[in-house]
Amino acid sequence: MAGTKFAYVRNFELPDPLLPDTYLVCRLDGHSFHRFSEEHEFAKPNDERALKLMDHAAKNVMIEFKDIMLAFGESDEFSFLFRKTTNLYNRRQAKILTTLTSYFTSCYVLGWPEYFPETPLRYPPSFDGRIVMYPTDRAIRDYFSWRQADTHINNLYNTVFWALIQKGGQTTTEAHATLRGTVSSTKHEMLYSRFGINYNEISDRFKKGSVIVREISSERPAAFGPSTSIQPPPQFTNDKASQVLDPPRPKRSKAKKKVKLETTIEVLHCDIIGDEFWLTRPHLLENQS
Repeated sequence: MAGTKFAYVRNFELPDPLLPDTYLVCRLDGHSFHRFSEEHEFAKPNDERALKLMDHAAKNVMIEFKDIMLAFGESDEFSFLFRKTTNLYNRRQAKILTTLTSYFTSCYVLGWPEYFPETPLRYPPSFDGRIVMYPTDRAIRDYFSWRQADTHINNLYNTVFWALIQKGGQTTTEAHATLRGTVSSTKHEMLYSRFGINYNEISDRFKKGSVIVREISSERPAAFGPSTSIQPPPQFTNDKASQVLDPPRPKRSKAKKKVKLETTIEVLHCDIIGDEFWLTRPHLLENQS
């Protein structure tokens, strides 16, 4: 009860508003997913079922939270971009972070039987999260470029690493030693010359991650009908009060129609480091009202 003698304890609750007029990026990471993936026997170097399950959970999050314009995922992490103007939960950091993290985790668990029908969930997965504020479009683009570059670097290493183990007969220690100090071109050559694997032919899902974007499907005017402008009452002449000037006819004017954007949520595996992705989707970094 607000009026009881115990209400003073609310004074210990500190406000945690996020800065206004900044983009919010919430990044979720699987907690101890190395153990989780081993316990549930994920395929190496990539388990497409697990990646599709992550996409499933992220897409459901975007359906639930309309202010998320873009999400990017790799391995056991996903980053969500909120538009600058979002006022979700009055921009309270703890509220946004905990709700988003718990909802993503719930969607992951509920989706598990669809993607792993023959593998029982042995224990509940968990995800940790953080929210970072970015002031400019450039910073947002650089953030997502960083995550996609990280996807490529990690996937190339893991592809060679597991080839050395699964096809080359090396132990994990030996495989790490073989790759120590190697550059990208060396890894490409090693894959092709020793195992006949052309890295360029590997699925873009593994090399570029998952890009879940809110696409504009159409623009339609909102349902506003025409309005009638009412004119002043008719005026009498000075000569004969009984003779009324022809009153002007009421003018029917159409109210300005507000454009409503209809969107769909699409899962892509494409480049987001270059300009094309962003130039063809300017709405992602515009302040939508």
